[in-house]
Amino acid sequence: MGSVRPAAWRRGAVVAALMLAAFTFNTAENLPLGLLSLMAADLRVPLGAVGALVTGYGLTVAVVSLPAARLTRSVPRRYLLAALLGLLAAASWISALQGVSYGMLLTARLVTALAQASFWVLMGPVAAGLFPPERRGRVMGLLSLGGSLATVLGVPAGTWLGGHGGWQAPFAVLGALALVSLVVIGALLPTSRPEESHAAYGAEPDRRRFLVVVATTGLSVTGVFAGYTYVVALLQDVGGFGADAVSGVLFAFGAAALAGVAVTGPLLDRFPRATLTVPVVTQAAALLGLYAGASSQVASVALLMLLGASVAPVFMATQSQVLRVAPGRTESALAANGAAFNAGVAAGALLGGCLLPVVDVRGTFLVGGLLTLGALTVLLWPEGRVAGKAIGSTRGA
Repeated sequence: MGSVRPAAWRRGAVVAALMLAAFTFNTAENLPLGLLSLMAADLRVPLGAVGALVTGYGLTVAVVSLPAARLTRSVPRRYLLAALLGLLAAASWISALQGVSYGMLLTARLVTALAQASFWVLMGPVAAGLFPPERRGRVMGLLSLGGSLATVLGVPAGTWLGGHGGWQAPFAVLGALALVSLVVIGALLPTSRPEESHAAYGAEPDRRRFLVVVATTGLSVTGVFAGYTYVVALLQDVGGFGADAVSGVLFAFGAAALAGVAVTGPLLDRFPRATLTVPVVTQAAALLGLYAGASSQVASVALLMLLGASVAPVFMATQSQVLRVAPGRTESALAANGAAFNAGVAAGALLGGCLLPVVDVRGTFLVGGLLTLGALTVLLWPEGRVAGKAIGSTRGA
């Protein structure tokens, strides 16, 4: 990084390798969900034990992200990223071993989660530092696109491969993908001190705006997962969808999320506020719409696609804004936003589960919509304060 940027092809190759790494990490995180039955039968453990491989992973990322960002803030990014991708490759191949025990698999998952906790807060500043500051948003959009592909392509493909070649097979492939990313980044990313990059610090530091964005992340994600955790029950019990139809609807949700990221990414630099505000508004509309209209299958599909097209851009836009307004080092700021996201996932699922017996499955989407409206209020409140002061000044003049 530094003052002299690498050639365009090298920068492009590094960004592509980071996109591939984001795809690999996200696929690794959620892959067991598609292989629950196969893994449980082979490992001779209950389904809940395999599910714990995902929940434990997410909690590890949430808890470790901020401390890891602080501990590694002085390590050259080329070496650190290579080490993290090496851990991902090794842990994936250990998971792919025939006869691997549940304890060894759990250890490999925790190692992968520790690596992801550091990787996720590094990739944005590293990629953005290769380009002029005014292109930070577009770079974050590309990285988010790589991560979003895991939901639409990575997990379904891994599930299919696991069903045909054994559940270990997709983990072996993930190890190979991690190795590709490692080689490209190790060969092409320049070695420099992290603080030398312009992306190590916010372009427009603003502590208040930073806190607003992190609060928006936490509230909006809690709102989504308060309802979406129980989306299958909503589709089957209220909408009357069969099991095969539910799979198709969920695929449409993922495709809409990918489309939302692809459309929003190029606009992040030009419209930083709007690209966050608009998807928060549409997320609230989708959740409240599902509460009111889930009995209609056509409306359910349309509203779930609207929800998918909103959820992924919300987090992408908050990450982009954090990179812009971070009051200190961007790695720590991104880690805080990531922790808010993961905490929101856990809190939303827990809240929805607690309310489910009281408000039924439709009511969880109402609660989710109201929480998202709360996120919108927080997001717009500083602008309202500024506008009020401006009007007061004008009247005084």
